[in-house]
Amino acid sequence: MRQSDGEMVRSQTAPRTFTSSALFMRTFDEGMALVEETARYLDGPGRAEARALSRKGAILYAGESMRVTTRMMQAASWLLVQRAVHEGDMEPHVASSNRYRLGSKEICLGAPNENSEELLPAALRDLLVRSESLYRRIARLDDVLFGADREIPPGAREHWNRLEQIFGGKA
Repeated sequence: MRQSDGEMVRSQTAPRTFTSSALFMRTFDEGMALVEETARYLDGPGRAEARALSRKGAILYAGESMRVTTRMMQAASWLLVQRAVHEGDMEPHVASSNRYRLGSKEICLGAPNENSEELLPAALRDLLVRSESLYRRIARLDDVLFGADREIPPGAREHWNRLEQIFGGKA
């Protein structure tokens, strides 16, 4: 499918305009600060807190610390790619490829485990909430800049086809 000239211009200018904005700079600074804070916690106080947990709490801690780490890695990667666009080190059309889009949504946006409120240390719970908020914000920005992921899950394909038939065209 070929993009029209207008779509190509828009896809080239929107990321450059966004990465020059105060919103991007604030999001970048907040994201990188949260990455550093998360790493310091998990490598320091978090280790001691994890050792003090019950067996069930320690297993939950391991899973949720992996989730927060994945969120932070995805957020940092996306932010660094956008900074590369801003600095002219990467073209917007390259940054919009699936390779550089925000990923791991099924992990990063998965439902929290039951009883996490009572079993996890308060500092980790705080990082989980803040990292999810940042990840969701970046996911919205990614969708606005590069288009929402239009891939339809295999199980929904049949329903989607029926809707297209009923309404007489592509949705």
